[in-house]
Amino acid sequence: MTEWLSRTSGHGRKRTLWIVLTLNVAIATGFFVTGGIGDSSALIANGLDNTSDSLVYAISLFALYRSARWKRGAANLSGGLLILFAAGILADAVRRYYTGSEPLGPMMISMALIAAVVNGVSIWLLARLRDPDVNIRAANTFSLNDFISNAGILVAGGLVWWLGANWPDLVVGIAVAGIAAWGGFDILRDAREEYRCAANDDRKNQST
Repeated sequence: MTEWLSRTSGHGRKRTLWIVLTLNVAIATGFFVTGGIGDSSALIANGLDNTSDSLVYAISLFALYRSARWKRGAANLSGGLLILFAAGILADAVRRYYTGSEPLGPMMISMALIAAVVNGVSIWLLARLRDPDVNIRAANTFSLNDFISNAGILVAGGLVWWLGANWPDLVVGIAVAGIAAWGGFDILRDAREEYRCAANDDRKNQST
């Protein structure tokens, strides 16, 4: 019973979000460092993605004890940030296409494996929370998207290593942008649906 309460209480949610936030900051730093050393669009794209996730988790922590209206506003901001970062990722991939790059396949594979473990832990922690609100669902969407992106980097790293070409890295960078944009629009739809439900409830209360 105590364990269940710790999962559902505000303190439990706050602790989980802090852990996931810390993990995302650490993995984003790792992506930027290895992406710079390994000249990889996919790694830098995931670094930007995890940075946006970290900002969203911070916003979610801020909104945790606030009203439902605050939480919907935080979710809208989260979705907008994710779409904005997706545009930045796409711009970096296009730049690398024209200027050229020499990504390191083994480094991409190693970082993707580490990130997959970290994101797997984040997904597990968030899945333990009961009755997730719109911001917790947004956090779960981010972690799942990151896990999918890690698989893409793993494949791209193998192809880069095998073929000695940079196009798999660029393809995955663009795919990460697409996944991030999809997640952002999904969060905005979720927040809009919550707003619609709240508005319907208000009308019902006023009519009674």
